[in-house]
Amino acid sequence: MQDLNAMLVFARVVEEGGFSAAAEKLVLSKSAVSKQVAKLEDQLGVRLLNRTTRRISLTEAGELFFVRAQEVVAAAEAAEQAATSLQDNPRGTLRLNAPVSFGRRHLGPAIPEFLFEYPDLSIDMTLTDRFVDLVKEGYDMAIRIGNMPDSSLIQRRLSDIRALVLASPDYLVRRGTPATPVELTRHSCLCYAYLATGDEWRFAGPGGVIRVRVGGQMRANNGDVLLEAAIAGMGIVQLPTFICSDAVRDGRLVPILADYRLPPAAIQAVYPHARHVSTKVRAFVDFLARRFGNKPYWDRDL
Repeated sequence: MQDLNAMLVFARVVEEGGFSAAAEKLVLSKSAVSKQVAKLEDQLGVRLLNRTTRRISLTEAGELFFVRAQEVVAAAEAAEQAATSLQDNPRGTLRLNAPVSFGRRHLGPAIPEFLFEYPDLSIDMTLTDRFVDLVKEGYDMAIRIGNMPDSSLIQRRLSDIRALVLASPDYLVRRGTPATPVELTRHSCLCYAYLATGDEWRFAGPGGVIRVRVGGQMRANNGDVLLEAAIAGMGIVQLPTFICSDAVRDGRLVPILADYRLPPAAIQAVYPHARHVSTKVRAFVDFLARRFGNKPYWDRDL
C-alpha cells in the first residue's frame, strides 16, 4: 500500500501542471515535492511522469495511477471533513453510562430537552450502579456519584451532593430517635451495597470524624429500593437528596442527626482523556452543568 502523502503530492503535481505550482499549493519546497514523486515511482517500480525542462506529462502507467490516486485522495479528504464536522456540530451517537436512580429521576427528564437542541445527535444510555471501564466497554462518558479516586479520566464537577440520614415517622415512634451516630448500632440500618466505606457510616461532628459500623435486615445496590424500604418503616437510611427530597417534603421520611454532617461529595461527569474532546461530549456536559448547577433544583425549599 502506497504512502497517502506521496499519492496526494503526485495528484497535485498533475493537477497543477508542474512541480513548482504543486509545491506552492502544498506549501512545500519544490525539492520535497520532487522527492515524494520519485519515492512513489521507486515503490511502484514504474515511471509515472515524463519530465522535461518546461513541462511534465503522464506516462501510460501514470494515467492509470492518477485516476486511482484522485479517488483515494478524494476519499481521504471526505473522511477528514466528516471527522472535523463532528467537532463543529455535535452529531452521531453519544454512549452514556449513569447510575440507576440518578439516571431515571434526573437524566431521563433532561435528555429530551438536550436532543431537541441537537437534532443530529442521539444518546445510547445504560443505567447501572456498578463502576464501568469507559474505554474497555466503549462509553463516551459517564455520570458518577461521590468523590472520585485518582483516575486517568477527565472529571468535571456538575453539582454538590447533599445527603441525609432518615427514617419514617412510624419507625421513630417504634424504635426511638438516635441522638448521636453511635446510637445507630442499636438500630436497623438499610445499607447501600456500593458505598465506598462499606457498612461504615462516617460523620463529621463537634469532636471530629465519627465512624460507626451499621447493620440491619436489608442491603441493596440501588437507592430507590432503600428509599421504599425506609418509607415502609424497615429502618434508618442514608440517602442523597436527589433521591429522597420528595419524601422529606411530604413527611414520609424525617431527617435525623442534624448536628452531624456526612462527608461532602459531588455529581461528576467523567470521560477518557483525549487530545480533542468530541463536541457531543462537551455539549452534553455543558448542558448538565447548566441544568443542575451548584444549587440543584431538588434541594430547593428542602
